[in-house]
Amino acid sequence: MSEATADRFAQLALELHSSQGAEETIEELVHFALQALNCSHAGVALAASGKPEIPAVTEPVVAEISESQLNGGVGPLAHTMRERVTTLVSDTATDQRWPDWATRVQALGLRSVLHVPLSIAPESVGVLGLYSPEPNAFSEDDEAVAHLLARHAAVTLAAARHEDALSRVVDARELVGMAMGILMERYDIDEAHAFDLLSHYSQETNTKLHDVAQWLVEGRRLPFGA
Repeated sequence: MSEATADRFAQLALELHSSQGAEETIEELVHFALQALNCSHAGVALAASGKPEIPAVTEPVVAEISESQLNGGVGPLAHTMRERVTTLVSDTATDQRWPDWATRVQALGLRSVLHVPLSIAPESVGVLGLYSPEPNAFSEDDEAVAHLLARHAAVTLAAARHEDALSRVVDARELVGMAMGILMERYDIDEAHAFDLLSHYSQETNTKLHDVAQWLVEGRRLPFGA
């Protein structure tokens, strides 16, 4: 790795550390890839509990290519996500593994493609996709740097997702607390009775407690008309 690339990695570490959440982390990742690697386009695809998403791309064409593979399950991105292995297509004009995909991508002016897995958690996996209009664009050094970037980003992304999840839990608790406060003030009851009232309606109507609380806080009335 060159000194310039090492310096860019150090800068990326600072930027990822200061990111505010998972989405910003991924945006930083794809734009850094354009600086550190021999590619013109980059993108990230994620899958959690079988639900794929494409949270960040440098060009709309990357989202188009990625969506077709995630929906159809055919192509190097789908292969990388399913098998969690690196997939290199040196030239879309000659690669025969996914001919329909290769023909389409070549028509879009892209000749080299490199997909590297982001192992975020046992139930969640991501893929960093790199694209170039030049055939044989990715050297062994490029692939090594891509792996370093993927590992670094996966750790940061996992931490960011954990923080996001904790934040949502805190928000839900605050919302339930606000709803309980409304009930306590309106009916002159204590916290235990207010929580029991919310829980009872949640169970009786098969509605999430968070949704019941949000309904009460936003509407300033009990959804069950009591």
